Amino acid sequence: MTARRSPRAGLTRRAIVQFAAAAPVGLGAPRPATAQRAPVRVGYAMARSGALAAGAQATQEPNYLLWAEMQNAAGGLNVAGSRRPIELIGYDDRTDVETCVRTYEKLMGSDKVDLVLPPYGSNANFAVAPLATRFGYPLLAPTVLSRQLIRMKLPYYFSLLQQAEPMMGALVAVLKAGGVKTATVIYIDDLFGLECHAALTTASRDAGLVILEEKSYPFGVKDLSPVLRTMKDKSPHAFIGLTYPPDTILVSRQSREIGFNPKVFYVGVGTSFPLYRSVMGTGAEGVMGMGSWNPKTSAGAKAYFDAHVKKFGKEPDRWASGAGWAALEILTAAVSHAGLDRKAIRDHVAHTEHDTLLGKIRFSGGENVGTPGTVSQWQQGEFEVVWPTSNATAAMLATKPAWA
Repeated sequence: MTARRSPRAGLTRRAIVQFAAAAPVGLGAPRPATAQRAPVRVGYAMARSGALAAGAQATQEPNYLLWAEMQNAAGGLNVAGSRRPIELIGYDDRTDVETCVRTYEKLMGSDKVDLVLPPYGSNANFAVAPLATRFGYPLLAPTVLSRQLIRMKLPYYFSLLQQAEPMMGALVAVLKAGGVKTATVIYIDDLFGLECHAALTTASRDAGLVILEEKSYPFGVKDLSPVLRTMKDKSPHAFIGLTYPPDTILVSRQSREIGFNPKVFYVGVGTSFPLYRSVMGTGAEGVMGMGSWNPKTSAGAKAYFDAHVKKFGKEPDRWASGAGWAALEILTAAVSHAGLDRKAIRDHVAHTEHDTLLGKIRFSGGENVGTPGTVSQWQQGEFEVVWPTSNATAAMLATKPAWA
């Protein structure tokens, strides 16, 4: 567990992230440096290596770096009216839950950082959230689908993503609107996959959608073509993959190779990544997945998108990246209101309706009940929100084109 230099940001992980002398990203002119003021020490662990590193580095850690840079370029984080620089203290959890837990125990228990930012993924947050509540640190998690975690009613835990029920409900609504009657399903055998599969099963039964075949698969799978061939033989109207980023690309590539091209092809997590578009090329056209925003969603979304591209030279993903930035917007506003009193921060987050790039967010029992479940689809190079229609940035393509 060592702090190291990020190849993405060129920052030492245990150093004050000072950019007051540099041009700010998405803000006005730089303000005077605030190095003489005590920094706000913000700790976190993140997958920089291991199986989930690609997702974490596409979706979550870049937001932390961009947020610190923008706040420091503005003179520092507004702490109840006083600007103080942000010191990011981040570690590689190696996609290992035990390493992740030990890191947060150190950050909160012995280092006593001022604030913590969440790790990546459902499993890591499931392990860390009770710890954050025990130490009294608000945890605003943008990459968790876990009704089980919501049911634990941890007062310091807040989930930004819509949970499995509204997300799978939105998917089934899309299938019903498109006249889909049958589907096959694969899902990863972990907390995310199991909860999404259970929610999909309930929503499908209620809507009369027939599941012709469903298969779970283990973490780290390298070949799913035998399962996909079997599913192709059943000629479903839709294929649904409740998958992690490497598996999302795997099933898409292998489905293209064997000519498995049902009317609806839905995969995620990872479909929302620009990497998916890059890997699949024009073959991404018409593919659906978990997505909630794009630069058309709001002026705030466009500003965030542009700032991300300016700093990193790449686009953010169109799902959890937006939730991650919304979480930082909420935390920033709470610290401005409550200072670094963590209980006061928690109370502000819990009892306030928050303006974010995704729209208005409010929490009930730690769950985001302000934004709906959504479905997005690649169309002409953009991951367009197609459901619900109130959030749509484009009309749905009811039938996926042939793989290109």
